[in-house]
Amino acid sequence: MNENVAVQQQSSANHATVQSAHAALSGKTQGLKRLLPFLGPAFIAAIAYIDPGNFATNIAGGSKYGYLLLWVVLLSNLMAILIQSMSAKLGIATGKNLPEVARERFSKPVSFGLWIQAELVVMATDLAEFIGASLGLYLLFGIPMLPAALIAAVGSFAILELQRRGFRSLEAGITGMLFIVVLGFVAQIFFAKPEIAPILQGLFVPQFQGVDSILLAAGILGATVMPHAIYLHSALTQRRIVGKTEADRRKIFRFEFIDILIAMFIAGAINASMLIVSAALFFKNGLNVEDLDVAFQGFHNLVGPVSAILFGVSLLASGLSSSSVGTMSGDVIMQGFIQRRIPLYLRRFITMIPPLVIIALGVNPSYALVMSQVVLSFGIAFALIPLIMFTSNRQLMGSLVNRRITTILGWCVAVLIIALNLFLLYQTFFG
Repeated sequence: MNENVAVQQQSSANHATVQSAHAALSGKTQGLKRLLPFLGPAFIAAIAYIDPGNFATNIAGGSKYGYLLLWVVLLSNLMAILIQSMSAKLGIATGKNLPEVARERFSKPVSFGLWIQAELVVMATDLAEFIGASLGLYLLFGIPMLPAALIAAVGSFAILELQRRGFRSLEAGITGMLFIVVLGFVAQIFFAKPEIAPILQGLFVPQFQGVDSILLAAGILGATVMPHAIYLHSALTQRRIVGKTEADRRKIFRFEFIDILIAMFIAGAINASMLIVSAALFFKNGLNVEDLDVAFQGFHNLVGPVSAILFGVSLLASGLSSSSVGTMSGDVIMQGFIQRRIPLYLRRFITMIPPLVIIALGVNPSYALVMSQVVLSFGIAFALIPLIMFTSNRQLMGSLVNRRITTILGWCVAVLIIALNLFLLYQTFFG
């Protein structure tokens, strides 16, 4: 099949999806068939919630404190649902993404400053995800980190090719990678055989054990709530299915909210599974695991080679898919804030240079992952505060404006996230 035919067929598939969505809005379809056209955007955003940074923080939390910090994972996931729903709603209500609305509402110097910090966030994101994919190849096949990084680069280019062929192909590819991670950790739960009672206590009884546990909780939260996912989700919904009336837009958001609930539930379950498996294996055996290569060896020693391979494959899938999502976010950010766009493959090439340099210098991969999370913590406020401001504006949002309780919860989440990340930064550099 030549390229033009493939692209034409994909375009037809996208058109069919839009037609199915409008049939659902008009009540011509029912049940699961009515929901299917709206599934996808949240699954792409969800990849940001299970990137290699999450692997590092969740496994460290489980190995050091057992099930103690499971409630932090649950809280982070509830925050993610709130934040991603506001981002998706902004795109549906306005037909614009968050950077575009910010450019229209803020002055040029402010928009330019927001663009610079957002690009730094994307670079930090890409660092974590690229190193994760490279580390996955190293652990699975023994390929040295630098050649593994070059192979990971080729893999990320292949995933980006799906975007050129239409949103349905991209959503299918990213969702497939997500379910590789799901299957990997479902199997790990089976191997680890965790106890139910401590899991329930960890989920529903919030507690800490000293300053270090608070620091690790901040790291788990920081690794979960990603600025680039906030920017991206509004772009994924802004023109995917366009509502012609206020009633249509409300219906679209209700369907997209189901998409968000499903995708965030899956992402939350994966994060919880990482911590549970780490607690059931490493904490139970008195092992404090802070490096992912040590975790890989731990799975091999305590469970067997199959468990270690599943961990490595999950890490590789997470790194490859999330790096492509980071590149997409960078494209949205540049186009939105400064109305400039560079070819996606060129952006992919530019953003892979810093991680390649860091890998070539021999920096510890797990340390580089932690430092990337510190940089990411700077960017959360710059994405979250404008999002709450815009979605609380009735003139901008129409009937999809935040309810009062949503706005209050949004500001509470923003204050909590910013405070925890300031604490994380302080402890990292001065603690």
